[in-house]
Amino acid sequence: MAGFRDIVGHGQVIEHLKNAVCMDTVSHAYIINGPDHAGKRMLAEAFAMTLQCETVQAQLAGSAGRPRHELLQGSETVQAHRDIRTEPCMECRSCRQAAGKNQPDIIYVTHDKTAISVGDIRVQINQDIIIKPYSSKYKIYIVDEAEKMNIQAQNALLKTLEEPPPYAVILLLTANTDAFLPTICSRCVTLNLKAVEDDKIRAVLMERYHVPDYQADISVAFAQGNVGRAILLASSEQFASLRDYVVQMVRRIGDMPSYDMGKELETLLDRKEDIPVFFDLLLLLFRDVLLYKAAADEEHLIFQGQSHMIKQMAGRSTFSGLELILQAIGTADRRIRANVNAPLTLELLLMNIKENIA
Repeated sequence: MAGFRDIVGHGQVIEHLKNAVCMDTVSHAYIINGPDHAGKRMLAEAFAMTLQCETVQAQLAGSAGRPRHELLQGSETVQAHRDIRTEPCMECRSCRQAAGKNQPDIIYVTHDKTAISVGDIRVQINQDIIIKPYSSKYKIYIVDEAEKMNIQAQNALLKTLEEPPPYAVILLLTANTDAFLPTICSRCVTLNLKAVEDDKIRAVLMERYHVPDYQADISVAFAQGNVGRAILLASSEQFASLRDYVVQMVRRIGDMPSYDMGKELETLLDRKEDIPVFFDLLLLLFRDVLLYKAAADEEHLIFQGQSHMIKQMAGRSTFSGLELILQAIGTADRRIRANVNAPLTLELLLMNIKENIA
């Protein structure tokens, strides 16, 4: 568990949560909405740790008598004071407990993989929330994958949201707010996570995780603003293996006899769950070829390590041929998602690529 300083991006959400701490306007319930691996849990844990931090609470108690407008002025002294009060100290007993996931007033609601049942909500929240905090100002409940609550579970939670005790804070983490009843949403503050800038994600991969630049570029392109997904991809041996497979296939395809294409696809067909990523990698590679052909721009290639191959393909391909390849990849992707014969679809795609880069 870490503080807000360790979170990449999501500045507006962090500022909202920090202001809630600083101004003592913490809501009894929040929905943190964003795709998987986007940082929802990190944000919830940083917020929970900050709320329970003994140093933060002591400073807030000490400033309780001061006019609120003074606390929010922009002078350097007050700003520094404000920054300290909205980051966990990481040293007090509560912060140490939170870091070890054993802070008694930060409760993680557990459930099975398929659903959050009414029993989960009743036992872990409704029956527990009436007991006052053990050692902290708040009693905080973190509900991951909250979209898995069934209707009965949501109705059970609604009763608590309607009349929560003053010390209660419930954090619902979800990838799909549409799964919630309107009455749940209306009683929560909803914070939507936005995509993080590519340059920030790239810097994290290279500086924190020591990922090579060419590998970072591909992971960032796939992540689409999702820091957690970029980190997973950069460290995934399976993703790296598939990336190399795509490069080698494209490198050989010009000299590949048509009767060998089925054999070339055997590895991919054995791992059908990788086919959508295979299409994405092909798209990125041929967009690189199109970019270089149009602008001779080597600096912005995603497949930096394959610049020599990309230059060669750009030199012997036409714009119309590259457009046909990109269209063929999209068509193959749609056919696979519609459960059209996979071996035939992929073989036709390779033949299309071969015809247009020869």
